[in-house]
Amino acid sequence: MSDVRRRVGLAANEYVRSSYIGAADLARLETVADFSYRFFDRPGGLHSAVPHDAAAEAEMIEFATDLDVLIVCHGSPLISDAILASAERLTLLGDLDGDRFSYRIDIAAAARRGVRVVDTSHGSSYPTAEWALGLALVGLRNAGEHFRKMIAHEPPFTVPAEKRSGPGYEKAELSDKRVGMIGFGHLARRLTDFLGPFHVDIQAFDPYAPRVLSDPYGITFAPLETVLGCDVVFVLAPQTPATEGMIGAAELELLQPGSVLVNVGRGKVVDSNALIARLRRGDIVACLDVFDPEPVPLDSPIADLPNVFLSPHIAGVTEESRRRFFTLMVDECLRHFAGLEPLAQLTPENVRLNPAYNPSS
Repeated sequence: MSDVRRRVGLAANEYVRSSYIGAADLARLETVADFSYRFFDRPGGLHSAVPHDAAAEAEMIEFATDLDVLIVCHGSPLISDAILASAERLTLLGDLDGDRFSYRIDIAAAARRGVRVVDTSHGSSYPTAEWALGLALVGLRNAGEHFRKMIAHEPPFTVPAEKRSGPGYEKAELSDKRVGMIGFGHLARRLTDFLGPFHVDIQAFDPYAPRVLSDPYGITFAPLETVLGCDVVFVLAPQTPATEGMIGAAELELLQPGSVLVNVGRGKVVDSNALIARLRRGDIVACLDVFDPEPVPLDSPIADLPNVFLSPHIAGVTEESRRRFFTLMVDECLRHFAGLEPLAQLTPENVRLNPAYNPSS
């Protein structure tokens, strides 16, 4: 590694600076680089591009001029071609929490100028995969309905035979089941590792995932209708115009009686009204960490259905995951300074998969 001191800057709001940046990781970075922070509080950056702001762009030009690495997150203005043109030393751009579609960075402009871009949004995939596994187990045992009865001081079973029949008893073990995954990104790949001891047959729907992943992860890519016919179906897809409402009434009809639907991706991927109608038939179980709209309205009928287990979009929200975004980014910086390839690179090909991406809008 070179002895030359680099300059690394973070552009984000105060919450990011105080909640994401761990002292130990900052100390690791400062062994090879000088670190600086600039407060910005621009809207956007998760599900839509950050709107252009001339004043914020001018301030960012001044901040980024002497940086070797620029890290952005919530609050940052769009890193435009004009900013990149002024930052002649810049060789790496990083988004701490951009949902892998880079609404804060003009990826095409960065590629033209030879600036690499990385995104460490997958830092939250670690706890989300754990929670997804937990929800699947809860759903297979119909634990949500049992819990509702117990806290209502009702007997869980009216007759002994109920304990040995129906949801929570029949097809209630995860081992050796067919598991479907809608989306096969970082989250799905981590979940696949967790599912290993259960010896499940994993079938995944993802038109964009490289097919070479099939062999090393031991999964099979399949059409959406095949995946929806599995015993447990995980919705792991991000929210884009192409995925909003992707799971509607027709798709929900393909869920098999006794199956469990787990959504830890995005609420808008599943049509909420169609899901409620399907659940009212009582032959499937849903475990949902996300819903549309969010938060779940207090009067929503989804909350009253006995075959539903809800959590309030907490799957990826842990103290560890908040710090992990920056941990992974420091790893990328150190790797970059050592002349190595990044692990979580974003390219024009990546973001072209998202129809909503338009840095000039």
